[in-house]
Amino acid sequence: MAVSLKVEERATRPRSIRNKLRHEGKVPAIVNGYQVESTPISIDEREFSRLLRENGANTVFAIEIGGKKVNTLLRESQLDTFTRHLTHVELVSVNLSEETEAETEINLVGESAGVKAGGVLTQTLYTVTVSATPEKLPEGIDVDISGLEIGQALAISDLPKNTDYTIVTDAEEQIVAIQEAQELSEEEATEGAEPEVIGQATEE
Repeated sequence: MAVSLKVEERATRPRSIRNKLRHEGKVPAIVNGYQVESTPISIDEREFSRLLRENGANTVFAIEIGGKKVNTLLRESQLDTFTRHLTHVELVSVNLSEETEAETEINLVGESAGVKAGGVLTQTLYTVTVSATPEKLPEGIDVDISGLEIGQALAISDLPKNTDYTIVTDAEEQIVAIQEAQELSEEEATEGAEPEVIGQATEE
């Protein structure tokens, strides 16, 4: 179900308009995509941040521009490095009946049997690309690791199929592995030695 988001069309010149918007607690944004020409808009930063917290980044946002209702997804958001305030947002309009691709987080669930036995968990993949109709895009995918023993790993191909979405990421991509602590220490020691060699070569 789409979440309503209030937006306002905005001018793009002069440049000072952007600063004025930010002082008013608004964020410069743009919307484009399905049956929509690229349109500069502004959104209330506090409201948008709240909706993201409550609903997630893959939420369908229902907006109105030029008297027309449009369903959109968040394509990109930019944050100020120091203040962590939003500086720009890009929304893409979508057809609710057509599949689209989006990134979603991997959530590890449970405690591995291998970790309980003294092994070390190493997660190598934190997000995956999925394909689904906009309203069925998941906010996260839970991965049960409780059955993993030392020496075992889970890849994309090990995840159960879901009728709501398809995982597009390569099936052979490894998500998580349980290694012996000694084995991991040896790998770290080997990796730790490599930068020194590279650094010496650079100095020469």
